[in-house]
This record gives sequence, structure tokens and C-alpha cells, in this order.
Amino acid sequence: MNAFVLGIQEMRNDQRSLVGGKGLNLGELSRIQGIQVPDGFCVTTNGYQEAIGHNAAYHALLDRLAVLKLEDREQIGEISREIRELIMHAEIPSGVVLEVARYLTKFGEEHAYAVRSSATAEDLPHASFAGQQDTYLNIIGQEAILGHISKCWASLFTDRAVIYRIQNGFDHRQVYLSVIVQRMVFPQASGILFTADPITSNRKVLSIDASFGLGEALVSGLVSADNYKVKEERIIEKRIAAKKLAIYGRESSGTETKQLDPDQQLAQTLTDEQIVELARLGRQIEAYFGSPQDIEWCLDQGKFYIVQSRPITTLFPIPEANDQENHVYLSVGHQQMMTDPIKPLGLSFYLMLTPAPMRRAGGRLFVDVTAMLASPATRDTIINNAGQSDPLIKDALLTVIERGDFIKIEPAEKNGGGPSAGSKVRVTASAPPPPFENNPAIVDELINLSRASIEQLSRDIQAKSGAELFDFIKEDIAQGLKKILFNPESTAVFIAAMNATAWMNENMKEWLDESSAADKLAQSVPNNVTSEMGLALLDVADAIRPYPEVVYYLEQTSDDHFLDGLTKLEGGQEARDAIQSYLDKYGVRCAGEIDITRTRWSEKPITLVPLILGNVKNFEPHESKRKFEHGLQEAINKEQELLGRLRQLPDGEEKANETKRKIDLIRNFIGYREYPKYGYISRFFVYKQALMKEAEQLVQAGVLHEKEDVFYLSFDEYHEVVRTQQLDPQIISTRKTEYKLYDKLSPPRVLTSDGEGISGKYQRENVPTDAIVGLPVSSGVIEGRARVILNMEDADLEDGDILVTTFTDPSWTPLFVSIKGLVTEVGGLMTHGAVIAREYGLPAIVGVDNATKLIADGQRIRVNGTEGYIEIL
Repeated sequence: MNAFVLGIQEMRNDQRSLVGGKGLNLGELSRIQGIQVPDGFCVTTNGYQEAIGHNAAYHALLDRLAVLKLEDREQIGEISREIRELIMHAEIPSGVVLEVARYLTKFGEEHAYAVRSSATAEDLPHASFAGQQDTYLNIIGQEAILGHISKCWASLFTDRAVIYRIQNGFDHRQVYLSVIVQRMVFPQASGILFTADPITSNRKVLSIDASFGLGEALVSGLVSADNYKVKEERIIEKRIAAKKLAIYGRESSGTETKQLDPDQQLAQTLTDEQIVELARLGRQIEAYFGSPQDIEWCLDQGKFYIVQSRPITTLFPIPEANDQENHVYLSVGHQQMMTDPIKPLGLSFYLMLTPAPMRRAGGRLFVDVTAMLASPATRDTIINNAGQSDPLIKDALLTVIERGDFIKIEPAEKNGGGPSAGSKVRVTASAPPPPFENNPAIVDELINLSRASIEQLSRDIQAKSGAELFDFIKEDIAQGLKKILFNPESTAVFIAAMNATAWMNENMKEWLDESSAADKLAQSVPNNVTSEMGLALLDVADAIRPYPEVVYYLEQTSDDHFLDGLTKLEGGQEARDAIQSYLDKYGVRCAGEIDITRTRWSEKPITLVPLILGNVKNFEPHESKRKFEHGLQEAINKEQELLGRLRQLPDGEEKANETKRKIDLIRNFIGYREYPKYGYISRFFVYKQALMKEAEQLVQAGVLHEKEDVFYLSFDEYHEVVRTQQLDPQIISTRKTEYKLYDKLSPPRVLTSDGEGISGKYQRENVPTDAIVGLPVSSGVIEGRARVILNMEDADLEDGDILVTTFTDPSWTPLFVSIKGLVTEVGGLMTHGAVIAREYGLPAIVGVDNATKLIADGQRIRVNGTEGYIEIL
């Protein structure tokens, strides 16, 4: 079809490539009964391609633009300007001119029109492109309208539009522009309607922004708007803004900004009746499109006109439920220190490990805790356990309960005072451990048991392939992995240490007025596989530092197979052996390691090179030994100090003896807290290696395009593909698109079935004004340069820096040797970052909402890990 122009009501829902996202949605809106859309037409992308598509200079400029990256801002700006000038001087095809004239005759050439851009990559479920191209208002006359059509075409290459496409991975050659021309509405009021609250994401609450005149004043930020919240056709909140200015259309053409009369500035823009009517229209549009919408509206002569509707792309999805009841979900990612999305194969492996009532949403896992909150017998337990893990989760749960009507509280006797079977979920381990001797040999036995089991698995899995491999893995998870991971003796060991830590902090505060006494006692403990991993990378640096040629080679390399080239250099074999030895023990780890699909260090060793080079630069030889011995001496000194002070108290000898027993529990067992996860991650890697061999077979058979495509299948789906040797490629394509969308979303700590994300607040006094508050997990006060790092691979740390990031899992530990303090957005008292921070003696604060946005990279900050706040200096 070569149509240059289509009327709005002529556009079909399969014509995105012709009319772009805005045009497509306007065509759909015009078909909804009772929805008023201003008359108009669309100059299709055929017109744009006819005008510019055969221009050799245009394509040459696109070639230059295609190779640029975000940091090439100056070149992006220069090339974009050249493309805009070229488009503006291109002749508009005669077919476009004739069709535009025909439609203007139909709708009235004497009228004013809005001329608006509509790109093919616009108003998509995963990228709105809102405001990236230009809009022109109150344009009168055919010649002026044609001139502004050229301006809209050129706006496809504004700097902001080009940069947005680069950020979102869109090919400049695959994005075209159509232009919407609509009869101008000169409204008394206009604004934006969100059919889900953009602040809380509550799907049952509509949010309306409204101001006088044209909506450009609101969109451009020229004025503050009134805001009205509506729930179930009832206004639940109103905020009336001072609206000093408004934009109106000029009689001649164009727009002008006017000062509003004083009595109008604080007037309510819409009447209550109009607010409710607009909310009804919003719900009607949302129902038509099947998802929450961001709607642009205007009010003229008492009638609402809709000039745009697009999907809201920032809402976190709601877990599916098999009933219409209210539900409350806890984020698993906030407890596991990995809030990134997990690919489908990774999700299914995690689900095979847990009996908890898990739900999936946005590529993350959530625990449905509704039944536990509804039961008086279990409510306090889950709230307090959650509070030990993360105070913000506790506060969020209390917020839900205090509303009174969201969760139906069950009578205590309904289920014998206990939770229903389906509601049992262990948020944190808090039950008292069975009695056992305070003998560190227990830890050695448990570690040896895990190692032997993994070695046996590695041998047994070699003989498995095809469907038999999947049955074998499923059986091993049930009989091998779960048996070790949930071994009662193993759990008892680290719970004993955790309980001893809590006892120590509580009693030392009461007896000696000493805060966080256990922190120094936990430094340099034995058998902590994660802290040992950080120190071991310092030893790798020691093996490399004496050889300048090796250091230079590592500074220049970007090849994943760099290890092979080392042996040609002086000292290269020693360097290769040191790195390989490290990978043999710790290569199963990586950032986000609970997702089996993540690339492990042994699969991509180049990831470690910047960390190794940082250690070479920042430290002297034998730093790992010095750090460990320094921490050990700190712990010994702290123990002697506490016991000495206790003996001076009434009943001092008894208190000192009991404290000594608790110190021994901490020293002997807290290090083991890190091992169970290391054990199951090691087991996951054995599974992954076997599964990737199967994926290679599927690629060779032509079933898969690339072996990593299996990451977008669940375990059972992958099993079925191996069995049938068949796969619909559309499944992989759809899930890759979904994953890109999920990667842009941040999961809330607590999520309700209304879609509302509840973050919680810290209840704390005596914090300095303007301080940023979090959960103190490792005591001490430190000042230094903040390094805001979102990906471990991007780390460029100097000794004394303070790491600020979203979350840290064990893979971040090698960075901890270079820093003096830690701030994370996610975490609790016993999560990995907190445990390692205490062992390394780093002041640390976790659970700091939006830390990576509130603190700028390079700012000097003070971290008070004892009281739990950060000051920007």
C-alpha cells in the first residue's frame, strides 16, 4: 500500500509502520464509542521515505551516526544537525502535497491545525519515546502546514531523539516518521490522565493533572498543575496548584503565554463533576486497550477531547492470582540481594529450591504472604522476621495492615491458631538451633560434605544427555542439593552465630552501653569463603605485580581468551597459574549469581582483570595477609576489652564467661554463614555446563539460533524442546523483548494486588537534618569520595573510596578490599554485603532507598555505620 495520507478514522491497527505509534493509537481512540477525537489525517511514513529515502547524502550520514556511542555527544550533535538540515531542504513529494490539500479541503483549510510527529518506534509497551519528536500548534494554511510537516520529519533527528534511540537499542534506519495533522482545539483546560497512580502504581487509583489553556504549559514545566486522585468514581484527593501562567492560541497562528488573573490562579481547574466524568472516560479507554494508559486530554465548551493515549511503561507488573481477593507480596530479590530481573530458566531453577508460595512478576519472584498476615498466630512472626531482614519491609507490611480493610483478619481459632499449609514461608531463620558443641570441626565436616557431593555430581553428570539429563538434574536438586542446603545441622550452625551476634549487641548495650559490639568480633573469622575470595584476589595481584610486561598486557587486552597469550611473556606462566587457580575455586561466581543464566567468571575471566589491576596499583605485596592479621588483632583486642570491662561489674565473672561463650560461637561459626550459598551456586554451575552442551546440540540441529536462547525457556520447556527437537522462535523473541522491559523496572519491597509498591520508612530520631537514612549494619564512621557504581565491571576504585551501589552479592567482595565504606539500596543485617563489611571492618549502611540517585559520583560523604545515616559534605 503506497498511501501518502490516511484519515484518522481510516487507519487500521496493523499499520504501525505507516502511521507510527501516536497515529495508531489515535485511530484506535476514534473507534471507541463516546470518545471525542479531533478530526484530522496522517501523512504516512511513505511520504517521509519518498522525500528522503533515495538521498545518498542522508544514507552516508546515517552510516556515520550508526557507529557512535552515547559518549560521542559532540559528533552526535553535529551529524544530527546535518541530517535535519538535509531533511528540511528536501522537496515534499507531489503526491503528499495533493493528498494534504484534499484533506484540508475536507476539514476546512481556514481552520487552525496541530501538526504532530508520530514515529514508528513510539508508544511501545517497553519504550514510550514521549516528547522525543516535535509538535506544532495553531498552524493555519496549506503552505504553513506543509512547512511544519518537514519540521516534524527533521525532528526525528533531534539530539534527544537520537540519544534516546541509542540508549534503547533502536536502529536509526529502522525508525520512520509520520505526521498527524488535526483540527486545533482551543481548550479552557487540558492535562494528563494516568489510569494508574504514577507515584504508587496503584491500578485502582486514577491521577489527573489539569491546568488552564493548552497542555504545552504543563508538559513544558511552565506551570504546576492541579492534581486529582479518583478511586471507584470517588475523588479521594485534590491538590490545587497556583497557576500563574497559561498558553493560548493566537488568532493569527502560533501560541502565546498569558498571565492569569489573581482570582483564577488558585481556582480549581475542573469541577468535581468534570473530574469524575474524565475518570470514567479514562477507565473506558483503559478497558479498550487492555492496559493502564497515559492519556492527553483537553476540555472545550464543556466537552472532553482525547488527543493521545499511550501505555504506561513504568508500572511494575502484578503477580497473577487465581482469585479476586487482595494479596500482599514480598520481594525475594530484596532478601537475596539481587533485584535485577532473572531470565526464565533462572526463575525455574530458583522455584525448584523452595516450597514457599512464590509468584512471578516482572522477571522477579515474590512470596505471597497474605495468609500469614491474615492469621493472628503468624502475623507478628512474619513482620518481626521481615524486620530483622529489612526494617523497610516491616514498615511496609505494617502500613498495609494499618489500613484495616485490605487484608481480612482471620479469627485465631479458624486454623487452630497456626497458618494454613500453603502459607508457610521462612523469611529469615530465627528458630533456636538444636543443642550442639561449640566445636569448629563441625564447619569443616559440613564444608567437606558439600565439596564431596559436588565432586560426585561432576562425575555422574558426565554420562547424562538428552531428556535423561533433565530427569537427573531434577532428581539431584531434590535429593542432593536440597539435602545439603536445608541440612538442619548446617542451618543450626549459622543460626547459632546469628543469635549469638544479636545476644552480644543487645547485652553489651545494656551492660556496657556499647553499640554494635559484635561487629569487630566478626573480623577475620575462619571459613568465610566470600571474604577469603576478596583477599585471594590480592594474592593474584602479588603474582603479577613483579612483571611489568604482564601488567601492560593485561591493561591492553579485551580478549576473553587473554589467558592463552600470557604464557609468551616473562612471568606470564606464573600470572596465568595464579589467575587459573583463582578461577578453579571462585570461577563459579558472578554478579547476580542466583540466576543460573548469568555469565560466570570462569566463562568470562576478563571480568576480573580490572579488579586485579586495581589491586596491583593500590596495594603493596602481601596486603591480604596484613588485612587479615589486622582484622584478627582488632577482634582479639575487642574481646579482651569487653571481657575486662565485664569482670568489673556485679556478677562480672558470670557475665564474662557467658559473653566468652557467645564470642566463641561468633568466631567459630559466623564465617560459615556464606558457605551454603557458595555450595549451591557451585552446584548450579555443574548443571549449567551440562545444559549448555545440550544447547550446543540444539544449535547444530538448527532448533536454536544461538545456545543462550535456552535462557528464555523454563526448565520444563527446555526439557520438552530437547525431547521434541522443536521450538517456536517467536517465544524466544517475545521473552527477550519482555526481559528488556523488565530490566528497566525496579521491584518494590512490598507489592499489593492493586499494583501498589510500598517502600516503607525508617522510624528514627536524632538524625542530622538533610542526612540520608538507612540501616546500620557495620559500625564506625568514615569520610571519603563516593563512587557510585551500578556494574562491578565499571569499577574504578582507589584506596579509601566509599562504594555506593544498588546491591552487592558475593561477587562484589573483591572490591571490598579497596574501599573504606559501603552504602547499598538493598540489604539487611545478615545479608552478604553486611557480613563481609563487618569482617573487613568497613562502616556500612544498607537499605538506603535511591542511594545511587541521592548521592553523586565523586561527592565527599560521611558514612555513620553505627547510627545509620549518610551526610553529603
